[in-house]
Amino acid sequence: MVIRLALAFLALSTAAAWSDAGTVTSDWVQGMNNQARLIAGRAVHDGQTAIYAGVDISMPGGWKTYWRSPGDAGGVPPDFDWKGSDNLASATVLYPAPHRIHDKAGDVVGYKNAVLFPVLIKPKDPTKPVTLHGKVEYGICKDICIPAEAELQLVIPPDVGTSEELTNTLGHVPDTHPRAGLDPSLAAWHLDQTSGKPKLMLDVATASPKTADAFVEAPGGVYVPLPKRAPDKDGKAVFEIDLTDGVNIDDLKGKPLAVTMIDASGQSETTIKLE
Repeated sequence: MVIRLALAFLALSTAAAWSDAGTVTSDWVQGMNNQARLIAGRAVHDGQTAIYAGVDISMPGGWKTYWRSPGDAGGVPPDFDWKGSDNLASATVLYPAPHRIHDKAGDVVGYKNAVLFPVLIKPKDPTKPVTLHGKVEYGICKDICIPAEAELQLVIPPDVGTSEELTNTLGHVPDTHPRAGLDPSLAAWHLDQTSGKPKLMLDVATASPKTADAFVEAPGGVYVPLPKRAPDKDGKAVFEIDLTDGVNIDDLKGKPLAVTMIDASGQSETTIKLE
């Protein structure tokens, strides 16, 4: 049985350290069975160089935290609040490719042991420092699930150096332009209503079908069950979603559904719409 304890931590980390590469980091903020900090530097994503921060969360072995859509067994998606920041026009959080995690309560989607969430930073005035003030709420879970909260702050100078760590992490963020021969992609999809029980069928093109997985999200927080692997005589990565399992298909029709795909080599995402 999962026990949810209303335990949280609040701390403000204002100290920053310079690495050899010229990136900046805040101190670690210690919580119960986890710690969090901010890092920042220039990084390359989709061929563009920009300033990124990163919300770095570390947990003991066996602990996990959640993706933006936590999965069928429940969980706490991360929430990021940048109020109180200075010289910040916008902060866009990106999510590295998650994984399906099996536990006693069912399947969840998230990250084990550690995760770095990249944040695209746009200053109001690019010639001045950005004081990034973040209040981050997230859930961590092992045998019990604990809501956690960290308050973090970091000054990012306009000439901040290049961060290899952030660049590497951005390489694991799904995007809409899959790399040929590396990233999985959506080869085909259709709505199967032949049995009177509507199912969304996804055919994922991948070089490693056994490691492939897929996740589907609807806008507005509308619940979509986790896809299940469907039998395929050719061994392809085919997934099905039972659209009678806790969801009304009418709530999904006409809305863009985000499909995220992962395998051992890469990740990608695309959007489909049920008519």
